[in-house]
Amino acid sequence: MAPPSETSTQISHTNALEYWNSIPATVNGMLGGFPQISRIDLRGSLNFIEKLRRLDLLPTSSGLLFTRGVDCGAGIGRVTGGVLSKVCETVDIVEPVEKFAKEEHGATLLGKGRIGEVYVMGLQDWVPVGKYGLIWNQWCLGHLTDEEMVPYLQRCKEAVNGGGWIVVKENMSTDPEGKDIFDEVDSSVTRTDEKFRGLFEEVQLRIVKTEVQSGFPKKLFPVRFYALQPG
Repeated sequence: MAPPSETSTQISHTNALEYWNSIPATVNGMLGGFPQISRIDLRGSLNFIEKLRRLDLLPTSSGLLFTRGVDCGAGIGRVTGGVLSKVCETVDIVEPVEKFAKEEHGATLLGKGRIGEVYVMGLQDWVPVGKYGLIWNQWCLGHLTDEEMVPYLQRCKEAVNGGGWIVVKENMSTDPEGKDIFDEVDSSVTRTDEKFRGLFEEVQLRIVKTEVQSGFPKKLFPVRFYALQPG
């Protein structure tokens, strides 16, 4: 198990919200000035889900893989619309920035019957209601301290269906000394692979599949998928 780190204690939810409220509700804003990676990112996520499907998933009566999913840290709904709505009958949204949660893209999906509940709150405060077949966490867990991550992952573990999946897709630290990296700009932490594995082990989440997203510019952090199940 990875040793506890003091890096994440520097996280301030107030500072993070102040930063994100200053960012435009656009794909460019969500991706930090790299909108060109959106298509690669979405395709990579759909391909990863397809690999999970080949393991043991069966379509629902609607032909989709999951009856109910949730997009944690959904932003303006980029992943909700580009990935989750293609594999889930209904997608709940958890997003702390109100202007992002109210974006028109989400309203369009709502009109198609894809969006369920919208929770305008941070992940540290979100308590799932009911069960999900897919709990998707992408570029959001860096805003939780290690101490908040453990109970959050525990809640996800309790909320996932038998045979369902918790997916984590996050940047990986490239620190030469193998340490987590704190970003003062948005008050977030980029964790090491070792740290993530230690946190998953602490709450008894089993890594069923993991891989690195391909096709991103070399100057960006590497991004890793983890598909998790209780175990």
